[in-house]
Amino acid sequence: PGSWTMKVKHLEAMLSDVAPFAKPKVMLEQYPTSAHIASHILFTAQEQFQDIANRTVVDLGTGTGMLAIGASLMGAAHVVGVDIDDDALAIAAENVEENFEDVRPDGPLDLLRCDVRDVSRLRLHADTVLMNPPFGTKRAGADMEFVRSALLGISFPPRGGAVYSLHKTSTRKHVGEVAQRDLGALRADVVAELRYDLPKTYRFHKKESVDVSVDVWRFVVKGGARDDEDATESAGT
Repeated sequence: PGSWTMKVKHLEAMLSDVAPFAKPKVMLEQYPTSAHIASHILFTAQEQFQDIANRTVVDLGTGTGMLAIGASLMGAAHVVGVDIDDDALAIAAENVEENFEDVRPDGPLDLLRCDVRDVSRLRLHADTVLMNPPFGTKRAGADMEFVRSALLGISFPPRGGAVYSLHKTSTRKHVGEVAQRDLGALRADVVAELRYDLPKTYRFHKKESVDVSVDVWRFVVKGGARDDEDATESAGT
């Protein structure tokens, strides 16, 4: 089951066992990453670009571990999930222990507590970064803080790496321009367009669910260690 050749529907079925947030925190814009969304992001990354299997993968804002666990199931050599929320990380740890501990015994999955804006302090190395960042509804610019930290706060091998990120289609022009003009992405491509069915999560939500058009972005990142200036900029943003 660890092979990346598994069909996307099979991966989605396996990820459906990942428990969501117990008490989502509105200021962190915690919405569940559905098994459907996660499986399509992961399959796109692997089938089109071979960016998951046998790679070191970092999941920024891992939440309860959906993308991190999915990457492990698809054969990542090592996965690191990073989140600021202790409660979410506790659920993620339970998800790994209860459902997936025997899937990739040779491919460790580590969970670390850190503010994504300070991720450079962890001195992480990755081939691939995955993330489903906040849309920036409650705190303007939160979405691009994740992109900044991924592109500037993590070290990639000399051949470079890739960052996958989910953003509202309505922000497409802004996301692409900032990633390349300000954050040094060598390429910024929308590699999939999906519908994100956001369930009613908070009391102020009036509808049972909202269907949002989202883009799966792939940012190509130059290789080499991040320099001190980049790391400081990332941590201080």
